[in-house]
Amino acid sequence: MSEYYNSKRTKNLYDPKSAEPFKLSRSKIDLFINCPRCFYLDRRLGVGQPPGYPFALNSAVDKLLKKEFDIFRAEGKPHPLITENGVDARPVSHEELDKWRENFVGVQYLHEPTNFLITGAIDDLWINSAGEYIVVDYKATSKDEEITELNKEWQIGYKRQMEIYQWLLRKNGLKVSDTGYFVYCNGVTDCNRFDNRLEFKISLIPYKGDDSWVDKTIIEAHTCLNSDSIPVCSSECDYCSYVNSLNDLGVKNE
Repeated sequence: MSEYYNSKRTKNLYDPKSAEPFKLSRSKIDLFINCPRCFYLDRRLGVGQPPGYPFALNSAVDKLLKKEFDIFRAEGKPHPLITENGVDARPVSHEELDKWRENFVGVQYLHEPTNFLITGAIDDLWINSAGEYIVVDYKATSKDEEITELNKEWQIGYKRQMEIYQWLLRKNGLKVSDTGYFVYCNGVTDCNRFDNRLEFKISLIPYKGDDSWVDKTIIEAHTCLNSDSIPVCSSECDYCSYVNSLNDLGVKNE
């Protein structure tokens, strides 16, 4: 574990004096929005939040969905999920799609005012009859209630994720629809038996994005990283609250 943190402390840290473009992912922009202090500690000082556990089942669903939609992409036909929901779209081929889907590569754009290379890996890309590209994101979970809309407070991160993808594709010269879609797979748990397979109820959820906040936020993140002062703790940040509680109790890491 110590080797992990030592490597993380020296990887892709921001240096205000460097002239090289600084790579900033979509997830790090979201980190800045959630807590500027954690963002600064991570990208400037190399002290990141503890890593989460990998979601292996989610990754499996993601991989299988990509394979399935690629079948219809190759045929130039809409997927049945698209047809059943009356959506004017079909999976579209693009010479950059494989790269845009690749983690740690994704869609990239150099934001010249900050010299930040903004990145984000999309799940899928569709196109409508008006020639507008449509951002599609896959989600997998298992909830008792049917999922038909993004109406939870914590799902705002999903919405920002969609909007950054739309922004990135527009910056790459694509005509992008304001409306993107979430292919939401909800694991079914009320079956009588497992029978070596997990079934899902799949919803296609439209979301009309607004990426007008992205440029402003990138500039604010740049200002944050160029400061020599660590931002104050966010009252909404669980990590900051945890550290503050330890400090209040006088707990030290011996």
